[in-house]
Amino acid sequence: MANSEQTGTLSLVATPIGNLEDITLRAIRVLQEADVIYAEDTRRSRILLDHFEIKKKLIPYHIFNEHGKTPELIDRVLSGEKVVLVSDAGMPCIADPGFLLMRSAVEAGIEPVIVPGVSALTFAVAASALPSDQFIFCGFLPVKSGRRGAALDAIAASGKTCVIFESPFRIEKLMNEIAEKMGPETKISLTREATKVHEEILRGTVGDVLARTKGRSWKGECVLLVYADPDVEKDAD
Repeated sequence: MANSEQTGTLSLVATPIGNLEDITLRAIRVLQEADVIYAEDTRRSRILLDHFEIKKKLIPYHIFNEHGKTPELIDRVLSGEKVVLVSDAGMPCIADPGFLLMRSAVEAGIEPVIVPGVSALTFAVAASALPSDQFIFCGFLPVKSGRRGAALDAIAASGKTCVIFESPFRIEKLMNEIAEKMGPETKISLTREATKVHEEILRGTVGDVLARTKGRSWKGECVLLVYADPDVEKDAD
């Protein structure tokens, strides 16, 4: 329950992941009414604010300073300010800063306002044409081989569609790992640069997608969905 004496507000606002027209009317209003906006990347957020002619102070809030900035942000809300948090794109807390702030706000008696909107996660799930009645969000997989292998084993055993965020520099490696762990006939969907000019969605088996993109120099943000079909037996080595 929110603090009865609280006069300020804390809003977590989803922002477009590419196409600026995807912002909601509510998000624009909340940004316009804010006293201060904390942003994962102030340069990218400034482009968004300038596009909608919103003149507000931007303060950096990212994984490298969130522990130090969170008490300051909470104090602003408790003192009566309207504070907004935005990430680079999409929804704060979803593979972006926000969890630490949410936890601290709730502990301080603040009930944050969530302003939902477009998300790379939901875009990719809808576009995948893979089963989506249940799915698992895995975020970014571990980089170290042991933990990464264990994560891929868990995905293979899940029997569900799994959503993975990956760097364009490692996306080909990830697809090869999936082919080795789960078999080249495993179904995947790869979304790249969602809602942007060079938006691309590749669907098919992981072996097919690897063959179609062999030698490609990957660019842009990637979301890969893999369907660990429980009814398909994988060939053992």
